[in-house]
Amino acid sequence: MYVKNILFGSILPLSAAALFLFTSCDKDDDDNNSNRTVTETVVANPDFSLLETAVGRAQLATYLGSTNNITVFAPTNDAFTAAGLTESAIGTTPVATLDAVLKYHVLAQRIPSSSVPAGPNAEVSTVNGAKAYVTRNNNGVFINGIKVAQADVNATNGVIHVIGSVLMPPSGNIVETAVANSNLTYLVAAVQRAGASGTDIAAALSAAGPLTVFAPTNQAFIDAGFPTIASIQSADPNTIKNILLYHVLNARVFSSDLTEGATPATLQGGNVTITLAGGAKVKGAGNSTAAAITGTNIVATNGVIHVIDKVLLP
Repeated sequence: MYVKNILFGSILPLSAAALFLFTSCDKDDDDNNSNRTVTETVVANPDFSLLETAVGRAQLATYLGSTNNITVFAPTNDAFTAAGLTESAIGTTPVATLDAVLKYHVLAQRIPSSSVPAGPNAEVSTVNGAKAYVTRNNNGVFINGIKVAQADVNATNGVIHVIGSVLMPPSGNIVETAVANSNLTYLVAAVQRAGASGTDIAAALSAAGPLTVFAPTNQAFIDAGFPTIASIQSADPNTIKNILLYHVLNARVFSSDLTEGATPATLQGGNVTITLAGGAKVKGAGNSTAAAITGTNIVATNGVIHVIDKVLLP
């Protein structure tokens, strides 16, 4: 189903070309010189054409043009394309889905960048009812770990912050989110097998949290010596439990919170090592090489998931 595909797309950085478009846009769109509504600002900027298409299909143009004191985190065309939301895909996505996704980008109060909570990851309510998490620090403003590329594009009825990724509202807790992802079926099988150890890992990963899970792909499990789901189902459940807990942090950690050389503690008791040079990676004590973090900031109701290409070994 298309909706599942877009929910697990990798978060990609804003391209240099997109940044140029925003730094060289018409002065009417600049911070304090706009006499346009949010909708009119979107329509006026060619790099918001996919956002304009999505807003039109979701029938939100009037809402974004007449509702006062709103904040919109506005994805660029590159952001929509990276999420699989091309113009044709937008045209076939259910209206209710687009409505939920777009409203996840809107806050019901005007919040300039200077008023964004320091956090880290301060909880805010979006107009679709789901929670998002914002941070303001020396590196900039972030929402769900995504850096704001251009802040404070003022409109007559609110303010726009430009972002380079489409924010996907949480579709469930960490376990429910993993179950919905066809690339994490081996991980789901491992969670189920670990339950035979006497520790209900599924319940632990469904608890209130917040938690962070480094989620190995199916290929990562295959490369780690589990060629089939059946091989996971026949493995020692205590071994599987120990490995799984080594992939879980007892905090909500977005990609923007990762720092070079950090060694966060896992629920297993051991530590993993974070490196950022050449791309974000995480290494287990028993691994000869680090796992690349290939998909970031998948938000669940009780935490966040980062997809990795290796199984971490304690």
